Amino acid sequence: MSRILEGKNAVITGARQGIGRAIAEAYAENGCGLWVCSRTDDEAFRKDMKELSEKYGVDIRTIFFDMMKEDEIKSAAKEILGSKIPVDILVNNAGATCRSLFQMTSMKTLRDVFEVDFFGPYLFTQLLLRAMMKCSSASIINIVSTAGLDANAGRSAYGSAKAALACFTRVLSAELGTKNIRVNAIAPGVTQTSLLTYDEEQLAEIVADSAQGVIGQPEDIAGSALFLASDSSSFVTGQIIRVDGFVL
Repeated sequence: MSRILEGKNAVITGARQGIGRAIAEAYAENGCGLWVCSRTDDEAFRKDMKELSEKYGVDIRTIFFDMMKEDEIKSAAKEILGSKIPVDILVNNAGATCRSLFQMTSMKTLRDVFEVDFFGPYLFTQLLLRAMMKCSSASIINIVSTAGLDANAGRSAYGSAKAALACFTRVLSAELGTKNIRVNAIAPGVTQTSLLTYDEEQLAEIVADSAQGVIGQPEDIAGSALFLASDSSSFVTGQIIRVDGFVL
């Protein structure tokens, strides 16, 4: 079976678990070398990535930095660029969530969410962009959220940060199109990850309203990320793709 990312290399933030972990496996299975990024270092994550590397016969390198710390972001980018390995794909997946009503959301919380969900990815992309421009073609994929599109109650901080990242996606696609870099975003709906903050009653209501009657899984998002990273999406840029199981 053809491996559609053979010979390419990707950087994936927030790759320890959930959506990021699923994207890492989908890319590795399809022949892609990886930089997998996580906030904290631990042996379990290193072991997991080593097993993925051996399973699919690709190089996987772990790197650790905090999206809230500019110096760590710069150091991580320097390490990646210093390897001289081409960066064909960048997946800005790392994120922080927040569910609280506007009047209960402190400015500190707002700033923290924006640091992780928007300012960090903005800077990281800026630092890696020159290397990506050297590739014959490249793809940037931002993981946003339907919360940034639908204006849900309790999502003033998180939704606003993800909306900013969605806007950034479209602006960057317009600026980089002639540089052979495509920029798209995936907007997951409610997905079964550790960031899920709904109780059982709320989840039941969401399932009842959905077209498919299920909660999304990380692998559902990874399939779209695989498409956007591959040459199959060579004429797709500036798009915000909802992956939420709903019919609007």
